[in-house]
Amino acid sequence: MTSTSTEPTEISPGLVLQGFVPPLRLSNFKLIAFDMDSTLINIECVDEIADAAGRKAEVAAITAAAMRGEIVNYKDSLRQRVALLKGVSEADLEQIYQQRLQLNPGAVELVAACKKAGLKVLLVSGGFTYFTDRVRDRLGIDYTRSNVLEIQDGRLTGRMLDQPWGDICDGTGKHRMLLETCARLGLTRGQAIAVGDGANDLPMMRAAGLSVAYHAKPTVRAQAMVAINSGGLDRLLTVLN
Repeated sequence: MTSTSTEPTEISPGLVLQGFVPPLRLSNFKLIAFDMDSTLINIECVDEIADAAGRKAEVAAITAAAMRGEIVNYKDSLRQRVALLKGVSEADLEQIYQQRLQLNPGAVELVAACKKAGLKVLLVSGGFTYFTDRVRDRLGIDYTRSNVLEIQDGRLTGRMLDQPWGDICDGTGKHRMLLETCARLGLTRGQAIAVGDGANDLPMMRAAGLSVAYHAKPTVRAQAMVAINSGGLDRLLTVLN
């Protein structure tokens, strides 16, 4: 990788690079880590669950502020949002998955290309296992980490379950999972790519050898080495040959 000016350069409409000269070799990387909501998929799952509870506007406002980096304590903001989901049924969750959740354009192609090149794929999300497990299975993803909604008698309790590795997967948790996965695979963090769209993705993006912002918030675009501002995720493959 050859360093250049840190000034962003739009190499084609909606594709901005800074800090290096393309192309890079995809095979030089060994791990790619994705955020899920609004990155691999088209929705923010917590907002859509809130819609089933009649609280979408309220929850979406908190989500948007958190993604812009305006909320300092992501964990508290997520607990606040999840509390508003109390009473939503498992049937509602299934309907959201079946009728609203779609993979973003280029997701299948990018993941397939990475796997063909020998990369392992990590999905690390501040969202929920109900959705991340299904996305993992659809795309053949190797590792996941996300949050678990507590369900009793077929309905959300408004709480999340603690996990062995910590209570909530926030930006710090994403960063930690990226480093742990690199260590498990015997990689340096420079051999990892991190793809996200919100402020809670920045810790793992800063740790990776290549950071990619996908249709991201301005603060994230400004710090990413690659910003895909239009088109699909597979536009990254024009940078990695």
